[in-house]
Amino acid sequence: MNSQYEVLNPWADADPIPLRGICPRPEDLAGKTIGLFAGYKMASKPILAQVEKGLKERYPTLAFSLFLSNEHIDVTESKNRTEIGNWLNGVDAVVCAVGD
Repeated sequence: MNSQYEVLNPWADADPIPLRGICPRPEDLAGKTIGLFAGYKMASKPILAQVEKGLKERYPTLAFSLFLSNEHIDVTESKNRTEIGNWLNGVDAVVCAVGD
């Protein structure tokens, strides 16, 4: 027996931004540019360095673009929102790391 339940927000706030699906993934990474978004924590850059190394071994034609963020806020609230948007327009996919 399958049951479905509707979950309501106890604060009764409605999100004014309509939900969207996740962007489609590239079918093939060959020749693509991968954005590496380093969060504000210290380990994010070394994590992304290892991700870049592993991806480059598997896909030698990949290019990478690093964006360093040192803000502890949502990207939509960032004073660098326009800069982030411009950076995103130049990449095909993004890997984000935030780590301690």
